[in-house]
Amino acid sequence: MTSPDTQIDSSAPRITRVRHDLKRRRLQVTRVERLTPAMLRIHFTGDALADFVSLGADDHVKLFVPGPGGEMVSRDYTPRAFDAAAQTLVIDFAVHDAGPATLWALEARPGDQLEIGGPRGSMVIGPDIGWWLLIGDETALPAIGRRIEEMPAGARVISLVAVPGRDDEQTFVTPADHRALWVHRSPGQADDPEPVLRALAALELPAGDGFIWIAAEARVARAARQFLVEQRGHPLPWLKASGYWVNGMADASDKLIE
Repeated sequence: MTSPDTQIDSSAPRITRVRHDLKRRRLQVTRVERLTPAMLRIHFTGDALADFVSLGADDHVKLFVPGPGGEMVSRDYTPRAFDAAAQTLVIDFAVHDAGPATLWALEARPGDQLEIGGPRGSMVIGPDIGWWLLIGDETALPAIGRRIEEMPAGARVISLVAVPGRDDEQTFVTPADHRALWVHRSPGQADDPEPVLRALAALELPAGDGFIWIAAEARVARAARQFLVEQRGHPLPWLKASGYWVNGMADASDKLIE
């Protein structure tokens, strides 16, 4: 069951927040594939997915995995794709660190089981968006890829993603008008805003009302937001920035950067 709470403002995009019943589900791994050197994709199935709902491309589910001491810990991940009728779910894992969820994913095999919870809610943006700019790093690629692939024909979207190298670039199949820009930097530079800021400085933004979505290491996300607002004059209501992770801090994030 879902409960919508719509916020409409003439000076801002239309945003609908939907709350979902919180439920735990036990799933089974059906397939594991290495998409790129920095990304692992795991396919799940389970009867509990029959009523699974995820309305926002950047929704999060909690994965319950063993921690360093054997205790169960939770980590947030994006539902990359799902089919409730077929009872399937796909989750992509960025392997940029050695946290408990990454370690579980690296060792996962078909037949293994995993418990997930959520998503607790969804934020649906639009549909009255003239163009999109999606900025992120490896950790944001699942949400960026899902949003691009779910866009309708005629939608305009630019993605600007920082990854270690050419082998880590991904291809998205979409009817939308999509332009992909890639920034190559070493994993040791993942918290350095400069490569992303240089790419943004060279980017000509389309005319009209556009929504900018940013998710990366917290320092990078904050710097990109500041540049776009202060240097490019992009209006704050048409931008969302999140720090998906914080360098040097385990299980830390800054999900709403102001």
